[in-house]
Amino acid sequence: MNDGLLSQEEIDALLNGGVKPSSLTDADRDLLGEIGNISMGSASTALSTIINRMVNITTPKVTVTSLEEMKSNFDVPLISVEVEYIEGLVGANLLLIKITDAVVIADLMMGGNGTRQAETLSEIELSAVSEAMNQMIGSSATSLSQMLNMPINISPPIANVWDQPNNSLSDKLDEREEIVKISFRLTIDALVDSEIMLLLPIQTAKMIVNKLTGVEEPKQEIENTFEEIFNMPFEEPKQEVQQNNNYQYTTPNVEVHKPQMNVQKAEFAPLNPINTHDINNIDLILDVPLEISVVLGRAKKSIKDILELGVGSLVELDKLTEEPVEILVNGKKVALGEVVVIDENFGVRITSIVSSAERVKSLQNK
Repeated sequence: MNDGLLSQEEIDALLNGGVKPSSLTDADRDLLGEIGNISMGSASTALSTIINRMVNITTPKVTVTSLEEMKSNFDVPLISVEVEYIEGLVGANLLLIKITDAVVIADLMMGGNGTRQAETLSEIELSAVSEAMNQMIGSSATSLSQMLNMPINISPPIANVWDQPNNSLSDKLDEREEIVKISFRLTIDALVDSEIMLLLPIQTAKMIVNKLTGVEEPKQEIENTFEEIFNMPFEEPKQEVQQNNNYQYTTPNVEVHKPQMNVQKAEFAPLNPINTHDINNIDLILDVPLEISVVLGRAKKSIKDILELGVGSLVELDKLTEEPVEILVNGKKVALGEVVVIDENFGVRITSIVSSAERVKSLQNK
C-alpha cells in the first residue's frame, strides 16, 4: 500500500542521484566467502612455509561495514598492510592483524620459539612481519588471478602500526565508504589463536562477483551500444511491397555496399640451396662475450643468522679446502679447478672438464 510517503531506501536513492546504494545479496556473500577461503588458504600456506609451523584458517565470515564503524570495536595497536590493485581490479586491499600475533610471527621468522610477548615491534621485527604479510597477499592475489582467469597485479604492500584510534587506518579507503569485511580465525600451532581480517571496497567485491558469475558491467554495455549505433553506416532504404492476407505493408530493405577489394595470388621468391658450411662456421660467434664465475662454496643460513652478521663474522662454506671449485660459464658448470695466486690476483687452474652428458643434465635442471 502506498500512502504517498517516501521510504528511507527511496530517500537514500534520491540523495545518491537516483541510484540505489550498492549492497551484496546472500549469494554474493557466500561467493565472496568461498573466494576468500581459497585465496587466504594460499596465504596461510605461504605463511606456514615462512615460519615452518602449522597454520590454519577457519571458514570466513563476510559482512558489509565501514572503517568508521569498525574502528570503534578495534583494540589498538594493530598491524595493517595495504596494497592497491594496479591491473585487473580497481581499489585497495587492507589486511589487519593484532600486534601481539605479529610479535609471535616475527619471533618465529627470526629463529625463536614464538613465545615472546610484547606490545611493540622493533624495526627489524616490523620488516620481518611486513615481508611475511607481503608473501601472504602476493599468494592471495595469485590465487585470485587463477580463479578469475585474468592477470591481477598489486602495488608493493605498505605496512603500518595503527596505535591511535583517531589516526587514519587507510590512505586508499574512505572511512565512511561501504566495504566488505572477510574475517577469519587464524591459528598457528598453540601459539596464536586470533582473528585476521581482509577488507575490500564494495566496488572491488562487486567486480569479483560479476567476473565469476559472468555478469557484464551495465555501463559498459550501454556505451558499446551507443558506439555501435553512431558508427553504423546509413543508407537510404528501398521500399518493397509485400502481400500477406490481403493486407499490404512495406518493409525497409537496407543494402550494404562493400568496397571493392583488389585480390591477387600470393607470389613467393624461389627457394635457394642452403650453404651448410656457412651456418656451421664457428668463426661467426667467436667474439661473443661470456661471463665466467667461480663458486668457492655455498652456505644456508636462517634470517636470524643473517641479521646477526657483522664486521668480522665468519661464514662457513660447504666445501673442504682440498675440494675443487666449480667453474661456471654464463651460469652453467663446465669445469672444475683449484684456486691459485697469479702475481697479486686470484686465479683458477682447471683440473677437469665436465662431460657432455653432465652439461646436458645441468641444462635440463635449470
